[in-house]
Amino acid sequence: MANQNMLSRDRGDRAVWTKAIRTALAAGLALTIAVPPASAQYINRGPSVGNIGPRVTPNINVAPTIRPSISNVNPVLPNVRYSPNVTYIEDDGDGPPRVRRQKTKQAKLPPRDPNGPGGAAGKAGAVSAGRANYVPKEIILEITGNPTDAQIDALTRKHRLTRVESQDFPLIGSRMFRWRINDNRSVETVMRQVMAGGGVKSANLNFRFALQQTAPAADASQYAVAKLRLTEAHTLSKGADVMIAVIDSGIDAAHPELAGVIVGSFNPLGGTAVTHPHGTGIAGAIAAHDRLMGSAPAARILAVRAFGDAAAGAESTSFVILKSLELAAARGARIINMSFAGPRDPLIERSLAALNERGVVLVAASGNAGPKSPPLYPAADRHVIAVSATDASDRLFAASNRGKHIAIAAPGADVLLPSVDGKYQVASGTSFAAAYISGLAALMIERNPALKPFEVREVLVRTAQDLGPPGRDDQFGAGKADAFGAVSAASATVATASDRRPGGEASGQPAVR
Repeated sequence: MANQNMLSRDRGDRAVWTKAIRTALAAGLALTIAVPPASAQYINRGPSVGNIGPRVTPNINVAPTIRPSISNVNPVLPNVRYSPNVTYIEDDGDGPPRVRRQKTKQAKLPPRDPNGPGGAAGKAGAVSAGRANYVPKEIILEITGNPTDAQIDALTRKHRLTRVESQDFPLIGSRMFRWRINDNRSVETVMRQVMAGGGVKSANLNFRFALQQTAPAADASQYAVAKLRLTEAHTLSKGADVMIAVIDSGIDAAHPELAGVIVGSFNPLGGTAVTHPHGTGIAGAIAAHDRLMGSAPAARILAVRAFGDAAAGAESTSFVILKSLELAAARGARIINMSFAGPRDPLIERSLAALNERGVVLVAASGNAGPKSPPLYPAADRHVIAVSATDASDRLFAASNRGKHIAIAAPGADVLLPSVDGKYQVASGTSFAAAYISGLAALMIERNPALKPFEVREVLVRTAQDLGPPGRDDQFGAGKADAFGAVSAASATVATASDRRPGGEASGQPAVR
């Protein structure tokens, strides 16, 4: 009888959801659908929105937009599916605006800061479940020495390939060629043939990386402000003039929450640059300063559009991410936020190691593939600060990846963020937790510009609030980040012995985690 009752309730719940989704579609609202195996960590949600936190309006000059033109096989990760969800903000005229699922009325947020710069759900795509985690008919070759055009042409004819593009990558001291396979041979077969033929230093898959989005849940507000102690931290630092490269989908630089913080926009993906909810939400978690509060409202954001805007998912590849990392290095970013996840890529690993040596702080979302997922990259790289997500009750976000590589946790479930076209969204995922940590790193670097990447990690870990089992664990790492504690400690002396630097563990992660 109990089982029958549960089944009946389940069918009833599904009926309610089906009706709600059809209503939303009729109203033209966006549906959040699938989550890929390799992706950036994102979720749209929908409960009640509490009071909007303190308003911050730093005086930041807007730099002109810059648009330059730049031209180990792993197993496929397990597929992950999440329920669809519709999210939008409404105002019922009684109390603060709320986020609901079953009404179609679009509403207003609280009044803007009169001293502010002015003035929803979006959907972020994902790679379809079951899709290969690399581009099927492409390989990336690293040629030995400095080949002539004639040698490249000969290689092309010999292996029946089409040269798509090539580029120098100073970070790893190499020139890479992207090739298309012209027949029905598999990428693995062609890679073996090319390596056996000589003259090729390495042959690599062109892996897929995609922005990840999952289904929402309960209460949504700016609870991250209190959980991270941002108000107290901002009395000491707001991240002024610290540049954070956001490698993501397109960012709505015209959004009032982001006025004055976007110092450059780049499009290594090519094609027409289109804004996207995910990238805009990431930028907002870092630097919102109108009706919302980001973790580093005075930081400068280098917007690098490496992920597209296709309805089926915002996706990128190894070659584009390599370009993006080069851009971030060339423009002098102190921090790189990577709210995406995917397979281990030896070429990207080399670039991350080079960036670490240059003193760039690397932050990544741990992933939304859940407790049974293997480590995802770049978060699991030993030079990267891997971030898991928590909710308003300091519980682990259910879809958050676990593992020995997790360094720290931050709010990422049901957070209120800016979206495209001046709108707002409620979103969830380790993507946004990582963005908050990138902002915290900016606060620390403003306070002490001499901090090295391993010192930023060490201070974050040392000042974190322990969650879960006592001590470091695979869910929260060292615990929930404490912005005020980290910024307060940033100017103090931290360990500088070489044996405290990242590396050495079997997991590929530093023991300090």
